[in-house]
Amino acid sequence: MKYARIAINDEVHWGAVDGDAVEVLAGTPYERAVGTGRVEALEHVRLLAPVAPSKIFCLGRNYAEHVAEMGYQPLEGPSVFMKGSTTVIGPGEPVVLPPQSMDPVIEHEAELAIVIGRPARFVAAADAAEVILGYACADDVSARTLQRGDPHPTRGKGFDTFCPVGPWIDTQVDPIAGTSIRCSVNGELRQDASTAQMIHGIPELIEYLSGFATLLPGDLILTGSPGGSGPLAPGDRVEIEIGGIGTLVHGVLASDRP
Repeated sequence: MKYARIAINDEVHWGAVDGDAVEVLAGTPYERAVGTGRVEALEHVRLLAPVAPSKIFCLGRNYAEHVAEMGYQPLEGPSVFMKGSTTVIGPGEPVVLPPQSMDPVIEHEAELAIVIGRPARFVAAADAAEVILGYACADDVSARTLQRGDPHPTRGKGFDTFCPVGPWIDTQVDPIAGTSIRCSVNGELRQDASTAQMIHGIPELIEYLSGFATLLPGDLILTGSPGGSGPLAPGDRVEIEIGGIGTLVHGVLASDRP
């Protein structure tokens, strides 16, 4: 099942995507969503961000190639930071770059996002699948100068619009076994890897995070970026494709501030 949040005129609904069509649902995928029989062509609806998370946990240093290109040292345990809810945007929405004077180097990071389906606390790795609703594509946009210069990455990772997510939540893909993750900018392939290359796997991350925080329905876990992250500029078109899920597309705009 592919669950999407959609806008039809001024109405917001959950929908079940099937090919080029979407059936409007009653209820939410976190409870009991049922079909209404109303079917719309995807081209006639607007896809929204499929989540409104209370929190977004992000994994750093979770692919060896990215660790190396950033000049970091591998860590024994997961490296976790957070993004605020105002970083989330949906498919087709633009990342808005901060003023050039604040940070001239903004980069994309294609990532697999885990969407939590029910409240989760102290979940064993073996039981992780029970609390996962599904998966989505995400871009952990990063202001590199601030990220490297600040004592913590929060500011460099936390600008509004710095977390595009979508195009929907897929409940059937199995990234634990390994699926492709790619990022292209203006048609140029920059990132090409497999989720099987994660240093810390999905069950391990669920156990680790739920060990200190209650995960709530709709919360996001960004599982880290493979190698190949690169710069973004106004006018860029970013496409993040994860096998079995689909493709998240977003644009890039210059800041409207000096």
